[in-house]
Amino acid sequence: PDHIHILIGMKPTCCISDLVREIKKSSTEYINSNGLCPSIFRWQNGFGAFSYSHGHLERVINYIRNQKEHHRSNTFKTEYIDFLEKFNVSYEDNYLFEWLN
Repeated sequence: PDHIHILIGMKPTCCISDLVREIKKSSTEYINSNGLCPSIFRWQNGFGAFSYSHGHLERVINYIRNQKEHHRSNTFKTEYIDFLEKFNVSYEDNYLFEWLN
């Protein structure tokens, strides 16, 4: 309920920020114009993007498929911080997402 995983194959010339902006814009318009949310839907600012080689594709697909089970014991916050640490991304807590409880 508090995040989404999207697996995308991209060419190196594609700008991830532009792609995410368009995904957020289009999905917001669709959700709001179709009344799919009891209030006006909006995305938080920011996003996280992690890259994997083609050789890890099956592992990533399985990880995404098992999100429901995975999140029974692991919150999005824990998952996201684990990814940041796994990929050696330095961060400050006050710049992370607004976490839902």
